[in-house]
Amino acid sequence: MTTESAYDPELMAAVTDLGDAVRELVQATVRTTVGPGQLTAAAARAREVSRGLLTSTRNRHELPALDDPIAFRRVFSPVTGVGSAIAPPLRIRRDGAGVVAEATLGLQYEGPPGFLHGGMSGLLMDQLLGSAAVAADRWGMTAHLELDYRGPVPLQTPLVFRAWVAEEDGRKTTVLGSVALAADPDRVLVSVQGLFITPREEQMTAYFGEITDAHGRHTPPGRATDATALHPGSDA
Repeated sequence: MTTESAYDPELMAAVTDLGDAVRELVQATVRTTVGPGQLTAAAARAREVSRGLLTSTRNRHELPALDDPIAFRRVFSPVTGVGSAIAPPLRIRRDGAGVVAEATLGLQYEGPPGFLHGGMSGLLMDQLLGSAAVAADRWGMTAHLELDYRGPVPLQTPLVFRAWVAEEDGRKTTVLGSVALAADPDRVLVSVQGLFITPREEQMTAYFGEITDAHGRHTPPGRATDATALHPGSDA
């Protein structure tokens, strides 16, 4: 069983609070109809905040202080991260033999007017499929992702996302998933199939050999996944 490392709860609360605030700002920017004067003033304030935050930064090989890849704690995941401005964020939990998540997506994810951008379906479901693999004690990196768009996914409407492992073969795991309306979960709007492959040891070294923790200590992850911790579900 994986033991989760300790973290600073005050820092987690602050990162979560900022993530919530910036998500609200992102949504406001695509919904607002205020005039150019207010927009220009808002842009100046946003840039001032950005300059303050950038006085201390990390590079791409340095894990955030709150992250623990072994325990699947990824606070800046673009799908599930509480600190990510672009994450809904999805709260993925176990459900029977697979995983499930619900979300109502705003206009910041718009593709066709009123509907979800097709690429967002791929982003969200890639995460769901990876989480389903983890729930089945399988893990790896996405080797192939195939989406079948059966109908447009409406915004500002409750949605349900599901994924489950269909086949295991050595280092390969095939996972299936779907997107549907929460009010009509049996009518699939997007069906998904993904192939996940566990990298060989030499590949892990090549991909992640330079990773350090927030203190600069060499900390290459022992497994390759961007999955985040699953929340307790119906069978937990």
